[in-house]
Amino acid sequence: AATLNLPAQTDAAAWTLRSAVTAARTHSPEADIAAARLERAQAMVDQTGAGRLPQVMLRAGYTQTNNPMMAFGSILNQVAFTPGIDFNNPGQVDNLNVTGTIAYNLYSGGRVSAHQAAAQSQVTASERDRDATFARLDAAVVRAYFNIRQTREAVAALEAAVNTYIESLRVARLRFDSGKSLKSELLNLEVELAQTQAQHLAARQQANLAERQFLYLLGQPPVAGTPVGLADTDPTIATLAVPTSASIEQRPERHALDARREAAAAAVTAASATRRPTLNAFASYQLDKGWRLNGDGDSWMAGLQAEWAIFDGKSTAGKIRETRADLSATEAAQRQLELGLQLELEQARLAHTFAAEQLAVTTTLVAQAEEAARMSRERFEAGALLSAELIAVETRLTSARVRRAVATATERIAVADFRRAAGVPILP
Repeated sequence: AATLNLPAQTDAAAWTLRSAVTAARTHSPEADIAAARLERAQAMVDQTGAGRLPQVMLRAGYTQTNNPMMAFGSILNQVAFTPGIDFNNPGQVDNLNVTGTIAYNLYSGGRVSAHQAAAQSQVTASERDRDATFARLDAAVVRAYFNIRQTREAVAALEAAVNTYIESLRVARLRFDSGKSLKSELLNLEVELAQTQAQHLAARQQANLAERQFLYLLGQPPVAGTPVGLADTDPTIATLAVPTSASIEQRPERHALDARREAAAAAVTAASATRRPTLNAFASYQLDKGWRLNGDGDSWMAGLQAEWAIFDGKSTAGKIRETRADLSATEAAQRQLELGLQLELEQARLAHTFAAEQLAVTTTLVAQAEEAARMSRERFEAGALLSAELIAVETRLTSARVRRAVATATERIAVADFRRAAGVPILP
């Protein structure tokens, strides 16, 4: 019988862990969403900063009317008045008006500065949110990367078991044909071979699903019939080390909420500034021309305008209460986040310790199981071991190899989670 073989992997388009992380940051929709949110926050800074700059407007319009008030105003603007014009019935008058206006806020009670400070804090928060998104994405890519390696090692272990049963079945048939073993010995091996082949197919399905998840995170569609190539030698794996120091001080989520608290405090300042007066300076220049009276003229206007809301039906008081409540909620969220990050860090530390211990145990277990299987195969070929005993030994070996593959992947994933929880880059 022919042996089973995995699809050949080539290094021509093979992924390393670092290249996969880089591709995910570049092409993942999640990264694009984070970038769009940052762009939106930066746009808000431009909007709030407009209050510090002069506003320049140009307006033009052409009208015709016989309304006495509007018509007489146009006549005066065009410098076209003559004593013969009837004030009550000046007739139909046309007017082309072009007006340029410049306005500048001299004082706003601190609202403009507060709004701009809040917007800038939101930019900082969005930048830290993007960093947190990258950290989560990096960790997910690491998990998917090692899941592929784990599932492929499980497939290889089951493939080795299938090939071993095929060889054992060949030996058992020879012994049965020569009358040295019972039919039941042959049937036991055939049943175990069929069960192991079914497990092998299921493992290959898990490997295919792991590849699809990997490509999804990288923002790439799967290509039917094309396996994901992983580099046989990946130096990036060795750089995935346990962090030398662990704290939540550098977590981007923490810095993002710090910035949001600053934005909430600035919003309180902006709301309170509504109680103060505003002072604006303005100047305008306009041109008027009419063809019915063949007149044209220009004029200008400049001045100061002050506004002070004496009573607004408690609208300002309500806004101040609202922003202060938002600030209190943000401060409470800060305390909650810090407790959660501390818990996450401790869980990641304990998870890695457990994963490292599990890896050490399974490595020893595989070495013992391989030696036991070697001895059992020799005894089976010599006719000194029953098929049921050989099956038990081979099952333990396959199980040990699969457990080692899982433990290896789990330990690497635990390191990545530990680094993320400690606020350090997953890949140095």
